[in-house]
Amino acid sequence: MNIKTGDKVRVMAGKDKGKQGTVLQVFPKLERVVVEGVNLMTKHLRKHASRPGQKIEFPAPIHASNLQVLSAKTGLAGRVGYKHIDKDGKRIKVRVIRSKGQVEDID
Repeated sequence: MNIKTGDKVRVMAGKDKGKQGTVLQVFPKLERVVVEGVNLMTKHLRKHASRPGQKIEFPAPIHASNLQVLSAKTGLAGRVGYKHIDKDGKRIKVRVIRSKGQVEDID
């Protein structure tokens, strides 16, 4: 999966189409991602002796195919790819955004 925790993403499909947020949690086996402020669900909690009843809103997981990664520097959106660069004599694998012939580092 190309999406990591802390990435900035845009929702491309569904009820929250067009919204942007930061990735809070990733579930690679399920191919689902929890994004801050997206796909909000409401849970009703029954009252108990120690606390009153209440409604809690929380972000539910959304499928990773409905998200597009944004560049942290410029906000450029596109598909995620990888390239190898030489840094201090070591070869490092870096994530890049591929958009309209441009290649830009994500991190």
